[in-house]
Amino acid sequence: MKKIILVFSLILSFSAAYSQMKVGANLPDFQLKSNEETTVNLASLKGKTVLIDFWASWCAPCRLANRKLAPLYNQYKEENFEMVGIALDTDQTKWRNAIQKDKLAYQQLIDPKGFDAKSAVLFGVEELPNSYLFDTSGILVAINPTVEEIIMQIKK
Repeated sequence: MKKIILVFSLILSFSAAYSQMKVGANLPDFQLKSNEETTVNLASLKGKTVLIDFWASWCAPCRLANRKLAPLYNQYKEENFEMVGIALDTDQTKWRNAIQKDKLAYQQLIDPKGFDAKSAVLFGVEELPNSYLFDTSGILVAINPTVEEIIMQIKK
């Protein structure tokens, strides 16, 4: 039984490592619904510095991070910078309330299957918050960047 568990654990770890987005990867081409009931295609953001931020309304560290990200977006949104929040919430009402309470003016999308959501699997999200910084050519340049790293990328 221990060998079966070990083999299963190894398979899971290899599949998780394989699906984890790596620096140098391209901005993925997929669509999600926004809080404004529009469909947003991430690949359409190519040409801007883009921060993809995975979060959830029930995640206390995410909500704290929102306090830093909201002003950052407001300060740099006119400098070819876009932020996109992707919520892994299963309750859309709580998600919408959190957007309002945290005053998130940047695009908010939802992939409502939690950590089993296609976007979470594609990026390899295993904990929240989790963010990915893409340069203007759509190449991933940092995973969980600091505010300083984001600003440096915007100013390039």
